[in-house]
Amino acid sequence: MSQEKMKALGFYAPGDRSKSPEFESVEIDRPVPTGRNLLVEVRAISVNPTDLRTRDAKKDNDDSLTIVGRDVAGVVVGTGENCSLFKTGDEVFYAGTSAAPGGQSELHLVDERIVGKKPQSLDFAQAAAMPLTSLTVCEALFDRLGISRTAADNSGKTILIIGAAGGVGSAATQIAKLVGLQVVGTASRKETAEWAREYGADHVINHREPIPEQLKELGLDGVQYIFCMTNIDDHMEAMGKVILPQGKVCSILPAQKPISIAFFSKSVTFVYELMYTRSIYQTEDMIEQHHYLNDLADWIDEGKMRSTLNKHFKPINIENLKQAYDQLLTGKTIGKIVIEGPFEQ
Repeated sequence: MSQEKMKALGFYAPGDRSKSPEFESVEIDRPVPTGRNLLVEVRAISVNPTDLRTRDAKKDNDDSLTIVGRDVAGVVVGTGENCSLFKTGDEVFYAGTSAAPGGQSELHLVDERIVGKKPQSLDFAQAAAMPLTSLTVCEALFDRLGISRTAADNSGKTILIIGAAGGVGSAATQIAKLVGLQVVGTASRKETAEWAREYGADHVINHREPIPEQLKELGLDGVQYIFCMTNIDDHMEAMGKVILPQGKVCSILPAQKPISIAFFSKSVTFVYELMYTRSIYQTEDMIEQHHYLNDLADWIDEGKMRSTLNKHFKPINIENLKQAYDQLLTGKTIGKIVIEGPFEQ
């Protein structure tokens, strides 16, 4: 392969949306970093439901090349003329943006304002599991729900995390505990309940059974915060019952049905969290993602958090991508799935 080309694993047609994308290995032009963009040598990537949503949203007659893979851990090999946060040789991790090609390529362009230093205590595979989920959590807890980062402020307060064993839920449990909240996580299987407890949940209840009754059994009349990672419509009635007056609810998925009327009578704050908002709209505070990722790296290196990596494939090739996305499509993923390089030649 010439120095002007690089390998990428992408797909053209959306194909059968009930199956993993029909990835192909292609050679594309090597990108050149300009402005605030970094050029990163990709060492590991993780898969996310958002990658499948990108595929699902593609029109049937769209045969352009699509490259997904938002979570990346790698090494900076080039910088744009306006970069100031990183230099060549730095190890980094980030979640990228849905407004640009993903990281399933040997080299990847990314704006330095949404990049963080890789935790020194993690290898590239462990690091690649963390950015998208942890950024989602930090934005949801601190920016959307307005939760204090000072543990003393959160004494006696409880957060209900619906879907605590997934990638976002695993990170949410750890960060919520880190800032002093009591965590009630939900899980519907023995193995997912064990995972949620392992990652710090104080209590684990079953979201397939009545939530209000289970909270009462724990001695809780309600909760101050709810963070929902699953289909919010399935839990709207229960959330309306258990959220306390003037409480706050955040969802990472859009509601298709009306919001609970109880939210009105209780003056509840209801908010959405989409990690891509800052990068898509190039908001003035976009650099907050850089700061959050650096905080995350510090927490990990200080032993306050750990990677949520669960399944690990190597090397980066079509077969391993298919296995990873097939697992994601089951809807029963625990923690994160990572594919580590090198790219298979």
